[in-house]
Amino acid sequence: MHLSSELNEAQQKAVKSINGPLLILAGAGAGKTKTITHRILHLVQQGVDPRHILAITFTNKAAKEMRERTIALLRQNTHINRPVSTFDSPFVSTFHSLGVHILKENSALLELPRHFTIFDKNDSKKAVQEALKEAGLDPKQFEPRKILGVISKEKGKGVTCEEFERRAGNDYLSSATREVWRHYSQILKKEKALDFDDLLLETALLLKRNEAVLKKYQDIWKYIHIDEYQDTNGVQYVIAKMLAHQHKNVCAVGDIDQNIYSWRGAQLKNILNFEKDYPNAQTILLEQNYRSTKKILSAANGIISKNKFRKEKNLFTQNPEGENIGILNAYDEIDEADFVADKCKELISSGVSTDEISVLYRANFQSRALEEAFLKKSVDYQLLGTRFFERKEVRDILSYIKAALNPESTSEMKRIINTPKRGIGKVTLLKVLEGKHNELPASMREKVSSFFETLRKIKETAQTETPSATVKFVLEHSGIGRELARSKNEEDQERLENASELVSLAIRYDHLPPEEGIEKLLTDASLASDQDEIKEERKGVKLMTVHASKGLEFDYVFITGLEDGLFPHGRTDVSEASEESEEERRLFYVALTRARKKLFLTHSQFRTIFGQRQACIPSDFISDIDESLTEEESHTSSRRGAKPLFRIEF
Repeated sequence: MHLSSELNEAQQKAVKSINGPLLILAGAGAGKTKTITHRILHLVQQGVDPRHILAITFTNKAAKEMRERTIALLRQNTHINRPVSTFDSPFVSTFHSLGVHILKENSALLELPRHFTIFDKNDSKKAVQEALKEAGLDPKQFEPRKILGVISKEKGKGVTCEEFERRAGNDYLSSATREVWRHYSQILKKEKALDFDDLLLETALLLKRNEAVLKKYQDIWKYIHIDEYQDTNGVQYVIAKMLAHQHKNVCAVGDIDQNIYSWRGAQLKNILNFEKDYPNAQTILLEQNYRSTKKILSAANGIISKNKFRKEKNLFTQNPEGENIGILNAYDEIDEADFVADKCKELISSGVSTDEISVLYRANFQSRALEEAFLKKSVDYQLLGTRFFERKEVRDILSYIKAALNPESTSEMKRIINTPKRGIGKVTLLKVLEGKHNELPASMREKVSSFFETLRKIKETAQTETPSATVKFVLEHSGIGRELARSKNEEDQERLENASELVSLAIRYDHLPPEEGIEKLLTDASLASDQDEIKEERKGVKLMTVHASKGLEFDYVFITGLEDGLFPHGRTDVSEASEESEEERRLFYVALTRARKKLFLTHSQFRTIFGQRQACIPSDFISDIDESLTEEESHTSSRRGAKPLFRIEF
């Protein structure tokens, strides 16, 4: 393969720089995935064993795309003499999947079963509620989600429960968190479980404390690629640095201008300090954008140039000039939503696919008015945020499999022992969990025994049959399928369809050995993100938050709610340089650069927030865009008495 025909000059330089530390600052739409995959191909062409290559990114969707593109490149390349199979390929995954892989391979060292349970957010919240009670604290006085947020943020920094106990202050929240965290840790230990943050923290601690384990993975992964490096938190940074320490062949790819996750613990300093961490590092800028029109890119460059905490780069493109950015001054959120739905309908009528249209908003509550408008005007849409794996029927089926493989997971046991209803009450459940089966009445003992026999058969099936056969077995033998099929309730019929969809989804894992396949299914389900909800077969305009849109692209993009206090959020003064204002500006930059062909920016004069109608001021972001790039959109409002309070002159 001739690189000159596939890549631009900067991309070629990045691909060929294979030894030593490399920082690739890749602007939005600059082809970073293409660069990484071709760099991996070049490494293999130079004689590097694919198994010595590691590539880490942040979402399952991004990892899947990178993995498929890498394997396709390796298979198609005629310069590689040996066949490349999925089992003899680079290790491409998310940070969390990497953690699961390392922890499962070393589970005995951590006194965990190989099939340890992974607590999702709901599981963790319930466990924190239980920990609050055990600590003698009132759950009504202490919001479980807030305490869980503190624990999560500390774990993201690499802080353990013991360290927090030593270092935390004596203020009200710190004291409560100290007590709750201790009990929460005990609950996790008892259930042989790890939460989402433990997958990273325990991995970092294992590598730090066990030199032999660290050396093992350093010897395996001699060439490391880290995508979205600007989004790494403290513990991800530590894992990457430890793995790369021996060979120093680390390629960090990122964009300072797209750092939008500080609230998740992402540390901008990690990418800013890369050259300090690796003094011999080479830095390459990818500035050619292949996605957007010149006008969209010009607006994005103008917006982000106002930020101070960044490394200078200026995106350019050889794409057409494109259309002006449409700006609508709506009367209220209903008028705004009607405009968006009408415009989407107009685009669809002209032949635009619904999959090429996206509506973005800063806060989740904004979706309500938009959904109502789309329903009213019969425009197909898909709302991101309602995750498939969080639906009750899907969680129930997966819980049966988890409980079968990890009998010590009492949370899974509590969830399913009476699902569907078996007449097993709280008293019986307590005796079961305490191992006092003999104290139960004969009839109840029979029900409990039947339940455990079902779990035994599920475990046997999971170890010998394909993942899809296992899911189907659970659906049939747990009673869930029968109960849903008998119901005439329309909602239950939809649940049955979702359960059947899980069987179809599990087929993707049938090519793996049975136990490995079911492990992968359970892991992917636990680590699923909002973007994993975008199904190719599901048609509709995509509605999502700006945060959820990162990494995606569409021909037509609507950015709604551009009002002071909403976007930028919380009355942030974007005219002054601060961490908060710069992140809001980066978030708007991300929103702008999702669009290929056309952008629409909308704002309202009035908006109802928390039940109160408020007058709104247009976002400074709108006036920051050069007027030569914009045009006013007209819309006949159906709102009585709707008169514009603000007008932007073009």
